[in-house]
Amino acid sequence: MRRLAIRPGAIGDFIVSLPALECLKPDAERDSLEVWTATANVPLVRFTPHVRSIASTGLNLLGVSDPPPRLLEDLARFDSIVSWYGANRPEFRELVDSLGLPFHFLPALPAAGCGCHAVDFYLGQVRGLGGPAVCGSDGIPRIVCRAEDSGRSESRPFAVIHPFSGSPSKNWPLHRFRLLARGLERRMAVRWCASPEDPPLEGAVYIEDLYRLACWLSQASLYVGNDSGITHLAAAAGAPVLALFGPTDPEIWGPRGGNVRVARLA
Repeated sequence: MRRLAIRPGAIGDFIVSLPALECLKPDAERDSLEVWTATANVPLVRFTPHVRSIASTGLNLLGVSDPPPRLLEDLARFDSIVSWYGANRPEFRELVDSLGLPFHFLPALPAAGCGCHAVDFYLGQVRGLGGPAVCGSDGIPRIVCRAEDSGRSESRPFAVIHPFSGSPSKNWPLHRFRLLARGLERRMAVRWCASPEDPPLEGAVYIEDLYRLACWLSQASLYVGNDSGITHLAAAAGAPVLALFGPTDPEIWGPRGGNVRVARLA
């Protein structure tokens, strides 16, 4: 069985899908799993050596303009294609069906009022496909990290604060993070963290490769952040996490892990 999993989406969306994607790993040595995902998420795929960015495949051109000649050949190599990509595009679904490609489309977001955490939603989807025995997942996204892979050396205990997210409406005010940092500095060093897409933040650590960033976050004595992809990344890397949630529902989107605590903000 040659299986392809196509999982688009931002960092947090991808991380809550990790247990489901790992459930698609084959049991038999002769079988294989390949993952296509957003470019930024490629370094986070550690459970299979076969991973490509969606942009590099030309899949985003299929049904829009002429796709690269190799794309259809690449897709035809697979016996099964599990795709969260194109689930809400009827014209895309009709096209791949007319081409005889073995796509199985899955909804990319939990339905309103589903009453379940996103991790469990995605796990339920792949279990419904009759996946392999590894589907006994405990529902906690994990990224196995090595401190030396971070490329940064930290000689003393430190906390990390990431004060941003994909939406300003989810962000705790920056001045409150600064007050928190002052209190933490009485106990340990404080490192500020930001991504290239975030507003400028003086003195912040920028690590663009998400696996290297996860390896650095895994060394922190505490991580504090909003409902963001980086907060999910810190939790999956095993750091003690305080996740601050405002308008979004942590019962659906909260990071998971034994070291995770969620605070609801008024």
